[in-house]
Amino acid sequence: MHPGKVMNLQFTENTDTATFLPRQVADSIPFSSDKLPEIYSEFSVKPGSMEAEEMENTIKECESPGIKGEEKYCATSLESMIDFTNSKLGKNVLAISTEVDGQTKMQKYTIKTGVKKMAGDKSVVCHKQNYAYAVFYCHATKSTRAYTVPLVGDDGTKAKAVAVCHTDTSAWNPKHMAFQVLNVKPGTVPVCHFLPQDHVVWVSTN
Repeated sequence: MHPGKVMNLQFTENTDTATFLPRQVADSIPFSSDKLPEIYSEFSVKPGSMEAEEMENTIKECESPGIKGEEKYCATSLESMIDFTNSKLGKNVLAISTEVDGQTKMQKYTIKTGVKKMAGDKSVVCHKQNYAYAVFYCHATKSTRAYTVPLVGDDGTKAKAVAVCHTDTSAWNPKHMAFQVLNVKPGTVPVCHFLPQDHVVWVSTN
């Protein structure tokens, strides 16, 4: 992430525009794979449809165990996301996301000066999932560093991208896409990636 570095990037935005439900409402609705018929009925989703499959996959992903060293949680309301974040990072936190000023097409982006490392080596990263209402898969991992990276595209598009670097990948699945792309093995080198626009990184401001 050095100034002047040029990369082919496209910052995708999830087409799922579902918003959070109030916590009281979200907590009153089942969120479990053994309650799928009830959930489908609640949201008038047809069993066997693509939407039903996406919702089932989201729930199963949330129910699966995390990898070693990962504390995971699926937030079904903004309040629950903040509570999980506070429990891992303390009360003084900041939420950052990738911001793109222009079209999100594939093009060459150049890193400008001003790359900034966020405080601490622990963060909570929350990824938007496909569901009937907003659900974020959040996970807290140690040995993780977050950066804000100013970028400019060939067409003049400006972006303030959020990059996350995982310095310990020893517990990751050896078949993880990152290892295939980089042609490296788990635990050998840090793995860094940019986050899509609708993902959120929480960092401590202490």
